[in-house]
Amino acid sequence: MSVMRELRPHISEPDFLARIRRQEQGGFKLVCLLAEGRPVAAAGIRIITNLAWGTFLYVDDLVTLDAERSRGFGAQLLKWLHDYAKEQKCDQLHLDSGTWRKDAHRFYEREGMDMTSLHFASKLT
Repeated sequence: MSVMRELRPHISEPDFLARIRRQEQGGFKLVCLLAEGRPVAAAGIRIITNLAWGTFLYVDDLVTLDAERSRGFGAQLLKWLHDYAKEQKCDQLHLDSGTWRKDAHRFYEREGMDMTSLHFASKLT
């Protein structure tokens, strides 16, 4: 998927598909936002339960095409992820972001997420 290549350019297409198939066995889903019939933003997600946070939606990957940034697509997809997590009875949404991704950190904070040790989380209840 061209959108995911922007976030994970080091993964070849055959390996990317093989990894997705393996992750799907553990509940992983790949979702995308379409604009004019083409993907402009994507997220890889899983629902997890652990002792620290209960049941939560974990966002493995979240990316918008570079040429489509600042058009609201990332915010739309993140809102959809929050709504989906609520529908799935999750208590929270979590994601991690590389320390060098300062623009992403500003985006997450602007969208109401809290930075906790460079781990971003928002309560859904």
